Amino acid sequence: MKALSINQPWAWLIVNGHKGVENRDWDTRYRGEFLVHAGKKIDYSAYDYLEDMDIQLPPPDKLPTGGIVGKARLINTVHIKDKRLVTEKDKPWFFGEYGFMLDGQEPCELKPCKGALGFFDPDYNSKYAEKPIREPKQKSQGELP
Repeated sequence: MKALSINQPWAWLIVNGHKGVENRDWDTRYRGEFLVHAGKKIDYSAYDYLEDMDIQLPPPDKLPTGGIVGKARLINTVHIKDKRLVTEKDKPWFFGEYGFMLDGQEPCELKPCKGALGFFDPDYNSKYAEKPIREPKQKSQGELP
């Protein structure tokens, strides 16, 4: 299955069913299910955009990055000049030249892999696969530093 890399928190919003549009400056003929890859970068300005929306978004340091975080289905693309075709529910999310209209969103546990531009085939076994950030191991009592 193809994957599409999306910065956080936008990837989280998509796979958790809040955002039904992915904005791009390019069109695609691709239709159907794809994996949502959360890139390593976090778009901190998104938190300002979402401030007035009633969404309980995890803090940036709790968002999974560097791998597959879920899936969605691309059902159509809409050009900005045809924005009238976008539902009222999705209009706040449409702010690109092209809107990839989505449904069937579903989250999953992080599956580390390297991202790429456009739709790509994920490689979970690559030596370049991104590894998730792990919490430091807790020292037990009596353990030397």
